[in-house]
Amino acid sequence: MIDRRTFLVATAATLAAPQVARAFALEPRFTPQNVRMKTNIAPGQILILPRAHFLYHVTGPGVARRYGVGVGKAGLEFTGEAVIAVKKEWPTWRPTEEMIERDPRTYSKFVDNDYVQPGGPGNPLGARALYLFQDGRDTFFRIHGTTQPESIGKSVSNGCIRMINEHVQELYTQVPLGTKVTVL
Repeated sequence: MIDRRTFLVATAATLAAPQVARAFALEPRFTPQNVRMKTNIAPGQILILPRAHFLYHVTGPGVARRYGVGVGKAGLEFTGEAVIAVKKEWPTWRPTEEMIERDPRTYSKFVDNDYVQPGGPGNPLGARALYLFQDGRDTFFRIHGTTQPESIGKSVSNGCIRMINEHVQELYTQVPLGTKVTVL
């Protein structure tokens, strides 16, 4: 359930955001669809194949819900196993120090301060974020929505796994905390 503060922040962000109409059509192969899956992957897990730009949520023996995703640029991608330890609706965001160092012009409003961008439609993490942890520690990698739907099917992020907002909202409701995530 959305609380009053979240509603007000999202509404303010919507009103403050420039109203730019984007013509965007997601390639059909990146739309959510149920697919057959190897039976050796336990139901409930998430498997991400960055080179193919797909995230698979295994929903039953040999069955998965497949989503198109955007992934990290060469050298910035996450690989390995993690668990979803935190889930947030309309999350706040601040780039990592490494992101600011790599591109201070893009992240200039975050240089030499502690500013955190409020959640809302203009926030780069989009509508939902699933925080990936290893051994109880935050990896700073996320599965999250995006304000750049045209990035789905591409390797352009700073390492996170991007999804269309409606798709990450669907996934968010399906996966509990502790869900195993494997990125190959």
